[in-house]
Amino acid sequence: MKDLKHLLEFENLLEDAANPLIRQAQADGQYAVGYTCYHMPEVLLNVDNCFSTRIRAPRSGSIDIATYYMSNYTCEYARSLLERAIEGGYEYLDAIAGVDACSAMNRCYEHMEILKCNTKPHFFVTHTDVPYKIEEYTIDQFETQMRLRLLDVMHEKFGTDTSDEALIKAVQEHNEMCRIMTEIGEFRKMDNPPVTGYEYHVLCLVSYCCPTKLITPLLRETLEEIKTREPDQKCPYRARVVVAGSEVDDLDFTRLLEEAGALVVADRYCYGSKPGREEIILNDHEDILRQICRHYMKTSECARYMAADKIQQRRDTIDQLAKDFRADGIIFEQMKYCDFWAFERPLASHILAEEYGWPVLSIDRSYNVRNSGQLRTRFQAFVEALEIKNIQKGRR
Repeated sequence: MKDLKHLLEFENLLEDAANPLIRQAQADGQYAVGYTCYHMPEVLLNVDNCFSTRIRAPRSGSIDIATYYMSNYTCEYARSLLERAIEGGYEYLDAIAGVDACSAMNRCYEHMEILKCNTKPHFFVTHTDVPYKIEEYTIDQFETQMRLRLLDVMHEKFGTDTSDEALIKAVQEHNEMCRIMTEIGEFRKMDNPPVTGYEYHVLCLVSYCCPTKLITPLLRETLEEIKTREPDQKCPYRARVVVAGSEVDDLDFTRLLEEAGALVVADRYCYGSKPGREEIILNDHEDILRQICRHYMKTSECARYMAADKIQQRRDTIDQLAKDFRADGIIFEQMKYCDFWAFERPLASHILAEEYGWPVLSIDRSYNVRNSGQLRTRFQAFVEALEIKNIQKGRR
């Protein structure tokens, strides 16, 4: 297929945490608020004079210093972020909005504060609590946390307008971007899609890492380009897969998988398109902030939620995605030493295979896979198994 017009530009934006669009927004008087977890409502960080940027550590190398502070049995994502912070890689941020959801990430935030990894006078790190259950009283708590520990602090530090009108405007801008990403994602239901899983991963990541107002016009232009894009006459992929599990911001993971012959047609991982790129539907009779908080709690697929209904929700979501996008199999991944997904992945992989009937490849991986020979071999073997299974179905 002909290369997408902005693909190289998007890839370059993901080469550094402080990408040019972030610098442009800050030059226009905007404040960059970094975050790492879906439990921190992205839309609340895009209010008035602030914009959200999903914190990554691209091109990570040694994480020895962070390991000294956090031990080698904690999530490599958290350690990579701390290593980059110690190196001065997040001096561009004006704030970090954290949630007490993951113990490893909490330690990362705390070390960033203690070691004074950002010296801006107005810089702050805020921690908000996240309930383990979804009830009206826990939504009360979440709403209160977001008001007191996020919006009020943004107003105090940056003079941010946190009125209902400002929140509604942020939701409208968020929804526009989500509609674009959803429409692009729908093309992957086709037999021979005009967009690859790798390309969609790039688009999804820039939508998280760049200011919404600046990246949305480029995404809209890319959508119009994809509508008329001619795919290769013959689809070069041998199987269709859904990728599910923990955090994936490493483009090499998707590239390696598709080079092995598997087209990624849908995703359900942290900072993928589900959850994260669904529209927030507001009504006229309830507090705006409460509606936003409820949306994020209900749509969250985090393994931190251990209630029976949430466990079932996660399995049903993956099953439905695989059906809707006509996948041949599921790849369930987990980052090494991720506490929550280390419990979720083995059991969910077994149940999706035994009770739902899906071929499942279950893996744990490093934060940056680079050109892992072992992972490539496992991907290739899984694709071959799916291919053989499809041939056998055809014979029957």
